[in-house]
Amino acid sequence: MSSGSYLIGVGGGSASGKTSISHKIQEAIDSGDCTLISSDCFYKELSQSDLQNLHNYNWDHPDAFDFEEMQHCLSKLLNGEEVNIPVYDYVNNRRSDTPIAAKPTRVIILEGIMALYDPKIRDMMDLKIFVHTDSDECLARRILRDTQYRGRDVLSVINQYRRFVKPAFDEFISPMMKHADIIVPRGAENKVALDLLTKNIKLTIES
Repeated sequence: MSSGSYLIGVGGGSASGKTSISHKIQEAIDSGDCTLISSDCFYKELSQSDLQNLHNYNWDHPDAFDFEEMQHCLSKLLNGEEVNIPVYDYVNNRRSDTPIAAKPTRVIILEGIMALYDPKIRDMMDLKIFVHTDSDECLARRILRDTQYRGRDVLSVINQYRRFVKPAFDEFISPMMKHADIIVPRGAENKVALDLLTKNIKLTIES
């Protein structure tokens, strides 16, 4: 484990259960010794033209993410340094003025649709997990999440899914499975896989 920290990447499609899996790992380890970071925090700032043409902006494309900043923050944490993680405001489509201070801990988890995409970031990871869930279930979860927490209506969520989310999954996200050490079907509902996973991680970091 580099620099005494164990870096876990948790990738998968939108609303596949990545965040739930990550929280379960964090709870099993001890939340005080585990830092959880979302790759969504590293969305790039939108230009004025992007904001004016927001319905055509592809949030699920790798170009929407600042991988250089993501790598920089992870490198500092692995080197034992505290970092400021940006916070993205999905309602106003901009970064918040108040980042979150993240401290180096025994375990660091990076989760998100692009957590396993960048090869330089993948090479930093000690464990790579891909969460695979049925596409219909992912769409249902996404509709609930985006209408409740991101200020969107059902029609816009479905349109975005058809235009951007599903094509991006097929082109960019699904191929990441070949880089994963472990593939977890059905997300956090898979209690057997989750139990085996958390026990293995605890055994590894305590050895």
